[in-house]
Amino acid sequence: MSTTELTWFKSSYSGSQGDDCIEVAVAEQAVCVRDSKDVSRPHFAVGRDGWSEFVAFVAFVA
Repeated sequence: MSTTELTWFKSSYSGSQGDDCIEVAVAEQAVCVRDSKDVSRPHFAVGRDGWSEFVAFVAFVA
């Protein structure tokens, strides 16, 4: 899947200065993540189950 076919949104925890930000796009089979400072670099994709586990873990430790 190309990045032009995805709808990217910035993390709600991203700062207003534009540094240290990630963007996320939800695809049919995966959740894609990229660095918002350099969108020309490749993104990585995580299966929906893996993403759910990651979000639950982060919420638990935060």
